[in-house]
Amino acid sequence: MKRFFLFTLCLSALFSCCPCAMNGPKVVAHRGFWKCEAGAKNSIASLNNAAKIKAWGSEFDVWISGDDSLVVTHDSKHHGLPVKSTSLADLRQHKLDNGETLSSMDQYLQQALEWPELHLVFEIKTPSVTDSLYEARMVPACAEIVKKYGVEKRTTFIAFSLSACEAIARMMPECNVQYLNGDLSPKEVFERGISGIDYHYEVLKQHPEWVKEAQELGMTVNCWTVNSATDIEEMIALGVDQITTDEPTLAQKIVKKSR
Repeated sequence: MKRFFLFTLCLSALFSCCPCAMNGPKVVAHRGFWKCEAGAKNSIASLNNAAKIKAWGSEFDVWISGDDSLVVTHDSKHHGLPVKSTSLADLRQHKLDNGETLSSMDQYLQQALEWPELHLVFEIKTPSVTDSLYEARMVPACAEIVKKYGVEKRTTFIAFSLSACEAIARMMPECNVQYLNGDLSPKEVFERGISGIDYHYEVLKQHPEWVKEAQELGMTVNCWTVNSATDIEEMIALGVDQITTDEPTLAQKIVKKSR
């Protein structure tokens, strides 16, 4: 009986230290699930595809246009047009790879309402050089549109900009916020009021202790963009909470096998 009690205690300690130890990390489709027929990164189709394969989450990238419209696109330029200084109407003249029209954030979230179980991983895109005037337009607009559609509880904000993360964390305390840049320890991120980290998997390979450190602070740990089976397995072994990947079906299979 004493041995059984000690064994049970050890198991309890193991699972309390690593919240994903029992079920494995959640899978986030990077820019949606776009590696399939009619798929395109950051498209409505890729959002729908992520939901259809039952990914936990779908990540997407958002900029603000020259006429203050939030648009779903990754690069600072769309078909050569600078997004932050071009109107939404002009940007939408150029199609995505699958023939879709560039989505406004309103259109994207309207479609997301059709998939209430899908978590939304909302990347706030910012210029590579900090632009405080741009962020002053961008961050409040992101907070406002998430509130407009009532998806706060299913939204995680991510950003490379530390100041954008700090600002959105203050505005949206009900949302998880994860810092992307990988240059700060979890404690340093936590002290800035940010609730999670989403670091490139190579950063976590170099600092595997950061996973446990973050989780002990009550933070969430995501990693990007993990595409090979070997790297997915290594991130599972580290105990991360989420894996962002261009290969969500592969990751789902490996996570399921690891349980």
